[in-house]
Amino acid sequence: MQSLVKQTQTIPSAIDITKFGPTNLIIIQPTSYCNLDCDYCYLPDRHLKNHLPLALLEPIMQAIFASPFTTSNFSLCWHAGEPLAAGLEFYRQAFAQIEAYGEKYNHRQLWFDHSFQSNGILVNQAWCDLFKQYPVHVGISLDGPAFLHDKHRKTRTGRGSHAATMRGIEWLQKNDICHSVIAVLTEESLDYPDEIFHFFRDHNLLDVGFNMEETEGINTESSLNKQGTLQRYRQFLERFWQLASASEPEFRVREFESLCSLIYTEDRLDHTDMNRPFAIVSIDHRGNFSTFDPELLAIKTPQYGDFIFGNVLTDSFESVCQTEKFQSIYRDMTEGVEKCRQTCDYFGLCGGGAGSNKFWENGSFNSTETLACRFRIQQVAEVVIGALEESLGLT
Repeated sequence: MQSLVKQTQTIPSAIDITKFGPTNLIIIQPTSYCNLDCDYCYLPDRHLKNHLPLALLEPIMQAIFASPFTTSNFSLCWHAGEPLAAGLEFYRQAFAQIEAYGEKYNHRQLWFDHSFQSNGILVNQAWCDLFKQYPVHVGISLDGPAFLHDKHRKTRTGRGSHAATMRGIEWLQKNDICHSVIAVLTEESLDYPDEIFHFFRDHNLLDVGFNMEETEGINTESSLNKQGTLQRYRQFLERFWQLASASEPEFRVREFESLCSLIYTEDRLDHTDMNRPFAIVSIDHRGNFSTFDPELLAIKTPQYGDFIFGNVLTDSFESVCQTEKFQSIYRDMTEGVEKCRQTCDYFGLCGGGAGSNKFWENGSFNSTETLACRFRIQQVAEVVIGALEESLGLT
């Protein structure tokens, strides 16, 4: 096994870690390898066929259950790279071992499930048989119709992956496996709200989330960072709202659902899981772990170095909170969130945003508005609020 990262340099701490967590999402990277080569991907090592050893699962689960931040139910999400590339036999053994380690270490009797974020290409009946043994949700990366999807989501030989992804979805649907879709919106997508909506509805894909193509990791420029795209995106959202709200059967769009929930309940955010320490924990194939945005784990930067805070073989989640690296990043992250609170009218709907977007767009966690925020929060809020006001006769 490669050398471990141990963060031994500690400093006096005034941080109240009781405010951290609770951990609701553990992202495990069984391999950084991906069988696709999508041109907007942020991961630098997706060509490397590294593999998480089964022997690491016990210290991973022990660290999770021993953590003071693991106080409520959570999901184990297999992600970052193509998780199914780790192989069916790996998961047969891994799930059985994790079940046993739960009995051994889960003294709080917390409930957890498994989820995957996958391109779907490898899904077949054998995978579905495994998924049916455990509470598994499968998120599929699918950008809509083939003419949009295949423009960016290609195999390593340059061929489109749409047909193979759709075959995987057919297997999931045939076996009644719980699944949803995440679609990346690029500049090309914005002209086709009708085509994207009807494609998903016609294929009974009724639970969809939109990720914006982001400036992130090794994807150093987003196609959305062009003059006029914000207005086009607003028009895309307005049309998609019209289509989704009139749909039978019900068509759920993650972005609309999230905003509507905040509006109807009058709740407001003061943080997000991506800027609150240890709400999310990401663990790579060597047992290295990080928190905040999952996208940070595999990245190295001149300003902060890498974002690995410790390793499950040598560190507990709470112990790394005393390291200089963690406290420096946490301080910048917290100050950036506070600046958002003081300056942005959308803060209650946003909670201070994602640190990864701030870092890659603004060069620092200690900053405010990003292009990602303007697309993901501000435009969605304007469309949803406008549509609700119109439906109530307020405009």
